[in-house]
Amino acid sequence: MTPFGRKLRALRAERGLAAKDMAAGLGVSPAYLSALEHGRRGRPNRRFVHRVCQYLGIIWDEAETLQRLADLSHPRVTVDTAGLTPEATELANRLAERIHDLPPETVGRILATLDEVSGG
Repeated sequence: MTPFGRKLRALRAERGLAAKDMAAGLGVSPAYLSALEHGRRGRPNRRFVHRVCQYLGIIWDEAETLQRLADLSHPRVTVDTAGLTPEATELANRLAERIHDLPPETVGRILATLDEVSGG
């Protein structure tokens, strides 16, 4: 599941919408919506996120948050470390090798560290 998929599913559940009804309202197939929610599709484009916001009545900060989650929701990431330090390249490679073995609390700590460094 991707961050966008998790949020989309939560928004749908909060509103008591069936996947098929929301899919119809967005003009997509239920299979596509399910694939987005479960992280089996790449990140949605801005137009789709905008349609979701319109359909669910999401505005301002919540809409920006949803777009940010969509931007962070590509399930197959490529990291280009060309021009960075050898340590950065090692970090990217080791993370790629071991991400499946990391417990959720470790992932949370790494994300918190990145948020501290980037300011949010």
